[in-house]
Amino acid sequence: MNKSGFIVVITAPSGSGKTTIYKKILSRRKDLAFSVSFTTRKPREGEQHGVDYFFVDTPTFEEKKNRGEFIEWARVHGKFYGTEKAQIENCINDGKICLLDIDVQGALRILEVFPDAVSIFIVPPSIEELERRLRKRGTENEEELRLRLLNARNELAYKKFFKYIVVNDKIRYAIEKIEKIIDQEKGRRNL
Repeated sequence: MNKSGFIVVITAPSGSGKTTIYKKILSRRKDLAFSVSFTTRKPREGEQHGVDYFFVDTPTFEEKKNRGEFIEWARVHGKFYGTEKAQIENCINDGKICLLDIDVQGALRILEVFPDAVSIFIVPPSIEELERRLRKRGTENEEELRLRLLNARNELAYKKFFKYIVVNDKIRYAIEKIEKIIDQEKGRRNL
């Protein structure tokens, strides 16, 4: 693989704001390309197939997994998610910074395969604020919400494995901090 580009992995517990952050960063920068993950979950309101995720059924996901098309895959909140190898390879070969928005376990797997990837863990200011954000989002029932909060507590224990930790207390500052990290890493790699 031509290492002209590099990978930026952004992860966070559900509801921490990573999707809002990465979308804003992508809209402001031409040096980034987004790796669209595959999932078996249903689209949320406003999400588009091929833009936010590739929404597929479980048999299709299993076929891709069995053919070795995913660099990583995981079952999260009862649904499958996977990162396609070809997207990452094409992005890097095109000299782009490949931005990945993936769950914590997927991010750890990416770092095993690409130890030089830039790893960013976004944390909420508090668990209480995270719960408020999830409730405001209104996309889960009470049981799903409890599961996401339990998973969030467990996922926060893994932040120590990431190079950068960004607290998302104010979205604007979190975006600025992540862009500075990307620019710093880009300079370090002479891109």
